[in-house]
Amino acid sequence: MSRTDVEKWDRIYRSGPGPEAPSLAAPILTENLHLLPKSGTALDAACGLGANAMVLARQGLETHAWDISEKALFLLSKSVAKENLNLITTQRDIVSQPPATDTFDVIVVSRFLDRSIISHLINALRRGGLIYYQTFIKDQRDVYGPGNPAYRLDDNELLRLFSTLHLILYREEGTIGNLNTGFRNEAMLIAQKR
Repeated sequence: MSRTDVEKWDRIYRSGPGPEAPSLAAPILTENLHLLPKSGTALDAACGLGANAMVLARQGLETHAWDISEKALFLLSKSVAKENLNLITTQRDIVSQPPATDTFDVIVVSRFLDRSIISHLINALRRGGLIYYQTFIKDQRDVYGPGNPAYRLDDNELLRLFSTLHLILYREEGTIGNLNTGFRNEAMLIAQKR
């Protein structure tokens, strides 16, 4: 990402609702905490305000939170200090600086999509490691999320992107059935490296 991208995301977090506003962790994580290992190293990639990272650290995992926005990480650091969590924040562009091979037991990515890093994420998982991934789809009910279709998944694309891993959970409801209920506008996946 360019300096312009950094400035854009810092501006978004500066003009946002502020540190008092709740930052919600992704349902892919909160609904599947029981699958997490009892110990290990976790990464919340493109973490934003770090709600996923906070959840991982509260579960006892040594947690790393990476984001391109210095402002988002500053706000996250304030929350981490209040709870004295084992969480390390790093300003890092995951696209130009992907994680090293065999580094993490858990990787969480929510509402971020850059297909060029998928193989790096898979390689960064240790044997037995889990990836929790949730992001926007093109088959959407509401106008929500990125306007650029390049940042949205095609039908079942998440399954194809992580096809080398063992599938644990997948959900993508799109615009089928009663659109007033269900999990809409996003797809979610949990997969394991074996």
